Amino acid sequence: MSKQVLPLLCCSPQTGEPLSAEEAAELARVFKAIADPVRLRLLSLIASHGGGQACVCELTGAFALTGPTISHHLRVLREAGLIDGERRGTWIYYRVRPELLAQLSAVLVRDVPVMVSP
Repeated sequence: MSKQVLPLLCCSPQTGEPLSAEEAAELARVFKAIADPVRLRLLSLIASHGGGQACVCELTGAFALTGPTISHHLRVLREAGLIDGERRGTWIYYRVRPELLAQLSAVLVRDVPVMVSP
């Protein structure tokens, strides 16, 4: 079964301002953080978890990785501003920062060409 590629029939011209060098560098850092499959999956697990937050103890079982490796990936996501962590006793609970995800989404969908199938 082959994938059908839709031809590009219509493109809207760029209407927004292009990213500045500083904005591009910051966005690249954030996109780099989620470009790793483990981190992308961690972000998805946290976002889809009941109540919008997940304990690190609930995340480690989803991977065949050590605790320190999971902690490293969570730290990268936290430093990129994608998640926040809150210590409760001996555990840390993580939640996604929806405002940053909304900003990333806005960058991705702005001035996207309109694709129309024949």
